[in-house]
Amino acid sequence: MSAEYATFGLAPAMRAGGVLANGDYQVHRDFVDFIVNGRPLLFQLSDLDAVSPLAADIPPAIFTAHVRRLLLEAEAPLGDGRYVIYGCPECEGLECGAVTAVIERSGDGSDDFVWRDFAWQTAEPADLELNGYHGIGPFRFRGAEYRAALHQLLSESERQTRRRVLLIGARVAVLAKLAAALRTIGIGAEIAADAEGVPEDELRTYGAVAFGPTIPDATRRAVRSAFDAAGVDVAYVDGLAPIIPLLVAQIEYALDRSPREQRRLTRLAADPASAQLDVTSTCRVRLTTYRVDRLSRTHVHEVFDEVLEPGHHEVPLAPKSTKGNAYVVARTSTSVLVTPACPAPLG
Repeated sequence: MSAEYATFGLAPAMRAGGVLANGDYQVHRDFVDFIVNGRPLLFQLSDLDAVSPLAADIPPAIFTAHVRRLLLEAEAPLGDGRYVIYGCPECEGLECGAVTAVIERSGDGSDDFVWRDFAWQTAEPADLELNGYHGIGPFRFRGAEYRAALHQLLSESERQTRRRVLLIGARVAVLAKLAAALRTIGIGAEIAADAEGVPEDELRTYGAVAFGPTIPDATRRAVRSAFDAAGVDVAYVDGLAPIIPLLVAQIEYALDRSPREQRRLTRLAADPASAQLDVTSTCRVRLTTYRVDRLSRTHVHEVFDEVLEPGHHEVPLAPKSTKGNAYVVARTSTSVLVTPACPAPLG
């Protein structure tokens, strides 16, 4: 099969971490995704929970080595000229499975790069007949465009994703549990009463600020002013309820730096009867509801877990799952959305 020309680009992406309804933890990973013909290549691989080798939390030398390989300035890590395109987000080991492909220069003497023979690989050699992605590629990228995108990664003085969160609130016990949960999934978290006296260099390390519901407006304004003075574009989160998995999901959403048009979930709304969501690519979607009753007990309901096709979807919610003040969390492998289950307006 001849390789057709395709556009090549890069964009920030996220493997959404979180505290799941069953108590398990899912590690947060920031990475750079490959944008082929305007869409994340990852989304063309069905519902794959994986990250590219260009992850933000690996040492700079290893990151640079991965970029050099993609530029064909270093040997392929696997046999037959194969390179890892996506790997396991937890360990990145081949034994867990990886998407690999042959990367080579075009054989016609041009300056182009070709990605071909995509496969799911768990050992050497790759079995293209059994595990090949026969509907994906080959892709031919113009050399100048391809090299410019990858060289940009090498020329950046910093690859700072600011995976730290400043927690400001009055309920110290809740904040301590939240900080512990965030650290477990790979997000740094510190607790403070405000941002007074914090050096600007330290403020620049935060990607989000989470406020508790009882924080006075004056304190909120002072915190925002401190970050504005430091020139930091930080996300602000108003905690919905003292439920740790819910707060973690809110913070995960706030830390998502991927372009909105390249996310799998682009909209979530809910009322006590149903949740409405928009999906951009085929993926597994899990819906979970959280609520606190009058005795301050947390109730968790896993209400939906299926693979959805692109488009608009409406998912019924059980009445017991949205009784009182309830919140809905929608999760895919790459994104999280949170919304209150608001009663539908009258009329």
